[in-house]
Amino acid sequence: MAYRCTIRNNNYVFEDLKTVLAKASPMRSGDVMAGIAASSYEERVAAQMALADIPLKDFIQTDIIDYDSDEVTRLIMDNYDKLVFQQLSHHTVGSFRDWLLSDAANTETLTSIAKGLVPEIVAAVSKIMRNQDLITVAQNCEVVSRFRTTIGLKGHLSTRLQPNHPFDDEKGIMASIIDGLLLGNGDAVIGINPATDNPEKVAHLLMLLDELRIQFKIPMQSCVLSHVTTTLQLIEQKAPVDLVFQSIAGTQKANASFGISLSLLKEAYEAAISLNRNSASNQIMYFETGQGAALSSNANEGVDQQTCEARAYAVARHFNPFLVNSVVGFIGPEYLYDGKQIIRAGLEDHFCGKLMGLPMGMDVCCTSHAESDQDDMDSLLTLLSVAGCNFFMGVPGADDIMLHYQSTSFHDALYARKITNKKPAPEFASWLYQEGITDTEGLLLPTNELKTILLNSTL
Repeated sequence: MAYRCTIRNNNYVFEDLKTVLAKASPMRSGDVMAGIAASSYEERVAAQMALADIPLKDFIQTDIIDYDSDEVTRLIMDNYDKLVFQQLSHHTVGSFRDWLLSDAANTETLTSIAKGLVPEIVAAVSKIMRNQDLITVAQNCEVVSRFRTTIGLKGHLSTRLQPNHPFDDEKGIMASIIDGLLLGNGDAVIGINPATDNPEKVAHLLMLLDELRIQFKIPMQSCVLSHVTTTLQLIEQKAPVDLVFQSIAGTQKANASFGISLSLLKEAYEAAISLNRNSASNQIMYFETGQGAALSSNANEGVDQQTCEARAYAVARHFNPFLVNSVVGFIGPEYLYDGKQIIRAGLEDHFCGKLMGLPMGMDVCCTSHAESDQDDMDSLLTLLSVAGCNFFMGVPGADDIMLHYQSTSFHDALYARKITNKKPAPEFASWLYQEGITDTEGLLLPTNELKTILLNSTL
């Protein structure tokens, strides 16, 4: 079905739903590189106007990627809540946007509709929203996940403590962890990107983190972000795997380029459940995504990168994850060219993930060759803090010395909590107070005995 719009006697025709979604996307370098972006600002506006008039039913009746050839499409169409969607089926994309911004769309209501939304609808409505709209709706969403800490509660803001080291040096990793803990970081997860996927090394790092947790009675989760196949081997060996990590994308071909399939993720999920390490829930998956992932592997199927990203959230949602985050500026300027594009993409990703019911965090980051700087990252961090992001990264000095990109620091988390009057996860906040790291108001104390104990016992 073609979609049309006329502006100043210029007739624009968009041949199908995939095309109008791509042309309506705010400007980004990845879509330009793929040859699917609007050719002018006027064409983009025309596509957005046409998109606003499309009934939500069209997104259910039309596969933007063929159902028979793509297992992500099959997952989406076979698993959305059809009864919930019926409550929304009278809307167009434009009227759905208006409803989302109305007083009727409160936290309870948004929670109730999440499973009835397919990602293409969520992507579509985000394309006709201003930044403040994305922030307003996301702030009304509350998606809570539970392990040893409770993440996502309103009034709380968590971090992933990311102590990466270029050759997995134990002392270097522990020094970063100590630094992060003493600055109130790590309540979402202490997660290490290993320099090698060697199972023995990954197992050693897992045991290192678990011993730290047990020795100091820290309410925390740990994760070594190895490939899911490596993690599966370690689960079979009864290694202390709290969370199963995997990068995911929004098409079957893109996931295949990561060496994964939905059946493999299901196998890993079931294996991790068998370890019974999360007594609070069955939330044992940790997923990372990022706009441009499908395009970078030539697997976007002609779909714009923001819609592909939203489709990845359907994959994540199916496995009831404990954590999900978009590594928004990590892939590089070929996909998000500058600070403006990174900021917009970060707000879109957070909005889409939260609206679909995901415990959404963000890696506010950029590469050194992108046209962005620390001011851009500060702006996005601030906007996402107001929008109710569940967690950010905590990287020593904001500069990951193993992955070679710029993210957010331990001190950035303190800033974000301060300006939004938020605290760490309740269980972690209690531990920080009990150990003399913070006072009763959650403010850092200048000295504490735990610092000496940690340093002496781990280094």
